[in-house]
Order: sequence, then C-alpha cells, then structure tokens
Amino acid sequence: MIDLRSDTVTKPDEEMREAARTAAVGDDVYGEDPTVNELEARAAEAVGTEAALYVPSGTMGNQIAARVHADRGQEVLADRESHVVKYELGGLAQHAGLQVRMLDADPRGVPTPQQVAEGYVEEDLHRPGTGLLWFENTHNARGGVAIAPEEIAAAAEAAHERDVPVHLDGARVFNAATALDVSVTELTRHVDSVLFCLSKGLGAPVGSVLAGPQAFVECARRTRKLFGGGMRQAGIAAAPGLRALENVSDLERDHEHATRLAAGLTEVEGLEVPDPETNIVLADVEGTGLDVDAVLERLRDREVLATPFGPTTIRFCTHRDVSGDEIEEAIDRVGTALESPP
Repeated sequence: MIDLRSDTVTKPDEEMREAARTAAVGDDVYGEDPTVNELEARAAEAVGTEAALYVPSGTMGNQIAARVHADRGQEVLADRESHVVKYELGGLAQHAGLQVRMLDADPRGVPTPQQVAEGYVEEDLHRPGTGLLWFENTHNARGGVAIAPEEIAAAAEAAHERDVPVHLDGARVFNAATALDVSVTELTRHVDSVLFCLSKGLGAPVGSVLAGPQAFVECARRTRKLFGGGMRQAGIAAAPGLRALENVSDLERDHEHATRLAAGLTEVEGLEVPDPETNIVLADVEGTGLDVDAVLERLRDREVLATPFGPTTIRFCTHRDVSGDEIEEAIDRVGTALESPP
C-alpha cells in the first residue's frame, strides 16, 4: 500500500525507537524530565522564542494558545478555511469561550492588513472586542501553500497596532521555510506564539511544540494541565521529537516528490492538478466523471490511499516514508485506476 493520505502516517525510524528506549526520564509535571526539558529548549531555539512547551498534539497546542491569549467572549480573526475553524471541533468556543470572525482571505489564506483593520472590533459596553489574529503556515486547506514573511509581517503589524496578539498555527512551518528558502525564524519573528508539529513531516510518533515568550509559556503550561495534557515520564515520547528536529533538511525531498507526483497526475485524463508549493498535492477529479468517493475507492483497490478534500477534490500528501520509486508507482496506479470509464 502506498499511503499518501497525510504526513501524519509516518512511522518512527529505528533511531527514534532507540532514542525512546534509552531516554532519560523524570516527572514532567514537576519539570523533572530531562529529555522533555532538552526538547523544549532546542525547539524554542529553533523557532527563535524565549521558551517552548511540549504538548501531545497540535490541536491541543492551538487551543492552549487561544485560551492564554484571549479573554472569554472575545473574537478571533481567522481565515474561514483555516484548520482551527474547520477541523478542531469548535474548540475555540468550547475550550476558550471565543467567537470566530471568519475572514475571506485571498486564495492563499493570508489576511491583508485591510482585512485585519476591517475585522477588528473595539471593546466597549456592548462588544467584547477582538482578542487574537490567527495565521496558518503552511495553509493546509489552501493546498499547502507557504506564506511569505512579508505577508505575515504586514498583517501582524496591523493587529499589533490595535494591541491584538498574533498566533501562528505552524503545524508545517518547517515545510514553509524549506519551500521559501528562509530561516524558520523569519516566519515566526512577527508573531506572539507559534505551534509546530513533530509528528508530521519530521517523523516523530507523537507530539507538538507551542512556543513564545517565557511568560506566555508559563501560562500555557498551567493551561496544558487544565486541558489534561500534563504528562509524567514523557521523555520516552520526547526523545524521538529531538531526533525529529534533525530531519528538517529531509523536507526538501518530500517537496520534490510532490512536484513529481503533481506532474505525473496532470497526465492522467480528467485530473486537474495545480503545481504544489510544499508536500501537499490537490487533484480536482470532476473531469473524470466520477465523484470523490468513487475515485478514492478505485485508488484503494490499486493500493494507493488519498484523502477526500472537497466536493470534487482529493489530497495526496508526500512524506518521508514514501520513496521516489513509490511516487512513480503511485502515478502509474492512479492512471490505471482512472483509465476505464465511470
């Protein structure tokens, strides 16, 4: 089976498994797990922040950030296609008591300074006001696009002028930095907090990191406990995360595979496939005469897995567990699956 559903399906390599086996551990709720402490220090250094917090999942990290940054009842400005709006079970409302003012950001999902200004609500007797601006980079639902530093800076400045903090859902921010050929700190230095995943393209089996100023992370640590995220001998999970931080350079290969996959799929009759920027490939299947479920079933029958991603769109996601040869094989199998009439 060639599994291109997501980069979350990656499995820990032998070095990660060995790191977990031999990890020095302690009670992390007491701050005594040396491996977790090392991971948090190295992660903060990697994204250019004062401190960082190891969390079980990206969604938990995002929800913690929202809870810490904003007061109950306040509004969050976010692109309507962002992960926190579409795929986190209304967590902003459930966990932090926040409202979302959805922005129709441009096709790349980047709010403009004008949209920030127009979406901003000043607190008064009747209105709770705007409490947070939300970015996503890379932007999953927009096709894994990599948002440039200057675009982030412009919108963040508009928010900061109004005393609104900015959070970056950077689950795949290292993919963005790789695609743009910039340091990841160029993508994080204009925001007040950043979340990134260790368990996607970097290959760790579990875990994400929420990073920001020391005071923010201290509040986030308490909120993690509130959300049930306090962990004990978590070094066993954190040790593969340390190894994952060394895998950033491998993301370029995943992007190359995505480019090759997209080029091959464009040769398949009925598919429309834009050029990918990172490791996410979107294919519009309307021209095949089949619906999304039928296409996915045909692919599954030929041992290729992809993900439904809209009324006429499926998503392929390249990752470290899929080789170049498997990409070529996947292209052939997709072509074979769709060559017969509906």
